[in-house]
Amino acid sequence: MTQPKKKVLILCTGNSARSQMAEGLLREMAGDRVDVASAGTRPVPLNPGAVAAMAEIGIDISGHRSKSVEEFLGREFDFVITVCDRARESCPVFPGRARKFHHDFEDPAASPADGRLAVFRKVRDEIRDWLSTVFLPELPQTPAPGSGS
Repeated sequence: MTQPKKKVLILCTGNSARSQMAEGLLREMAGDRVDVASAGTRPVPLNPGAVAAMAEIGIDISGHRSKSVEEFLGREFDFVITVCDRARESCPVFPGRARKFHHDFEDPAASPADGRLAVFRKVRDEIRDWLSTVFLPELPQTPAPGSGS
């Protein structure tokens, strides 16, 4: 029997870089186990550096758009992940049983122009590692075909 997908919302301030990269990574890493979206407390356009850093590892987020957290108010989520301290401080309360996860990742968009892509890469890799070690173990595992589960 297939488990229902877990609903995950990833929040940041601008929804232009960190939360967008985390959304793309989680969708790739968790596959059919999640229905994932991202939003910002003060959204600004998708950052080209995030798109470039993700494209380097074969994940296309170029079609993503920045969204306001207000688009998701009133919806229930199984998990709410904040990827910056500012978003955690202003995160609205979501109804239901949402478990909260938090890690304050550096804002690559705020780094100096020369070398900015390297910062995007570093933050992308830090988010991937954090999702692998902290968040993914909290998701139900999908039974292997023929396991009888």
